[in-house]
Amino acid sequence: MIRIDLLSDKDGLIREFTVNGHAGYDRAGKDIVCAAVSAVVQTAVIGLTDAAGINVRHVQQNGYLRCTLPENMNAEEKKAAGLILNTMLAGLKSIQMGYPNLILIKERKVE
Repeated sequence: MIRIDLLSDKDGLIREFTVNGHAGYDRAGKDIVCAAVSAVVQTAVIGLTDAAGINVRHVQQNGYLRCTLPENMNAEEKKAAGLILNTMLAGLKSIQMGYPNLILIKERKVE
């Protein structure tokens, strides 16, 4: 199962997300669920860094990705990050609808 943990701030901005595990839909290299999730989250990281110019911290290893936004973002960066990360979440939820037993999304808010 792929577990996706999202941590949002009091304003609703996703400040950090972690993706961990494998779907197990098919063997490695043939798993369309893993490939879809990987494409969505990696595109979000690229959008944050390359398109929005936000200096995120991210770690990626086999079956694991963690991305954290910097604390000191200006209003424009927060707006861009919100659009990118909400789009990522919508894509992940869409994949989850098709494969509900293979993807678990947990959303938490920090006060």
